[in-house]
Amino acid sequence: YTKMATVSLSFNIDSPRWDQSTFVGRLKHFLNITDPRTVLVPEEELDQAKALVEGCRAGLVPPGSSQEQLLYAKKLYDSAFHPDSGEKMNLIGRMSFQVPGGMAITGCMLQFYRTVPAVVFWQWVNQSFNAFVNYTNRNAASPISLRQIGVAYVTATGAALATAVGLNLYTKRAPPLLARWVPFAAVAAANCVNIPMMRQQEIINGITVTDENNNELGRSRRAAVKGIAQVVLSRITMAAPGMIILPIIMERLEKFTFMQRIRVLHGPLQVLLCGGFLLFMVPAACALFPQRCSLALADLEVELRDSIMAKHGDKVPYVYFNKGL
Repeated sequence: YTKMATVSLSFNIDSPRWDQSTFVGRLKHFLNITDPRTVLVPEEELDQAKALVEGCRAGLVPPGSSQEQLLYAKKLYDSAFHPDSGEKMNLIGRMSFQVPGGMAITGCMLQFYRTVPAVVFWQWVNQSFNAFVNYTNRNAASPISLRQIGVAYVTATGAALATAVGLNLYTKRAPPLLARWVPFAAVAAANCVNIPMMRQQEIINGITVTDENNNELGRSRRAAVKGIAQVVLSRITMAAPGMIILPIIMERLEKFTFMQRIRVLHGPLQVLLCGGFLLFMVPAACALFPQRCSLALADLEVELRDSIMAKHGDKVPYVYFNKGL
């Protein structure tokens, strides 16, 4: 390994390619790393990308490497490896899998909403999928036990089923469109339970906060609450357009004669349309808030604030932390 002329000496592979303080910059970043095509990349190529990124961080790159190759390796690395631990994430939990996984499940939830057994089954499938995603994208510095994972999974699934079945029964006499919106209400309710429960250790023990230069300052529960609240809002936003607008579209389309003749294709059509919504909404929802979240020193717990003030005075007006996805 040696430094190459094809790569600028000032090149820093960890520097964001786009301004992460703006929504547009974050959107471009997440459009890059949530690219669903990356789920098809072989494991061996992902491992090679990780080796290339780590070598570049050490100031060493393979002979002949170009900056474009390094940026592509970083794209693969960010799409498949956890930002805290550097460990390879399970395929189902990666944000790059949200489009293919989410479109199939969401399309089926929107299609099979009329009977209680169908509602129960697809809400269970969705919460199982969400459990993988939430566990995979947690703050890795806060471990969670298998028992806590089980409690979070059962609680969130119960919340989703109670909401879905309850509203499904309630809307039997309501306009048909309201019944089509029941899956979104269940998903939103479950997200409000699933994510905090799956990441409860962060709320109980706090998460590591740093200064602007990534020097650790302590652990904060308030930082964890802020980060998790933003993630919940992002996940609900991710699902909202497809699960609110698509039922309106289908409600109108199904009045046409040609749609009534091809009822068997309604499910595949909803799956494809969900994919169209998610293709944009996954990166857009992830970009709502900065990945590296900040919290004013004044908003921290008194003990932590006093500790930071004693060591650094007023030189640390804000602390920073990874909010997860």
